[in-house]
Amino acid sequence: MKYFHRTSASPDQVLETAKTFFGSRLVPAEETPRRLAYRGTVGKLTVSALPEGGHYTYVEVTTDQVGESELDKLAKRFLSEVHRTVEPGHEVRGAY
Repeated sequence: MKYFHRTSASPDQVLETAKTFFGSRLVPAEETPRRLAYRGTVGKLTVSALPEGGHYTYVEVTTDQVGESELDKLAKRFLSEVHRTVEPGHEVRGAY
């Protein structure tokens, strides 16, 4: 599955959030300047943070699982955490 989010957080902030969020849950598999990959017993996940026109960052999270797997729930939860870095009062309403 592939998920995306557009944010005003910098690519570096997004990747730091990813390291914090996934670091305790999955094993790091790859790290490049704008991309992180993780793997675990639930599958493989990749996070990309690319600067986009203006002051925005395009965040893409890809998993090797079909929708609504445990890994997909983590991916969606991570995107809500990215949203929270820009808007600390953001309340997560999903069941993930």
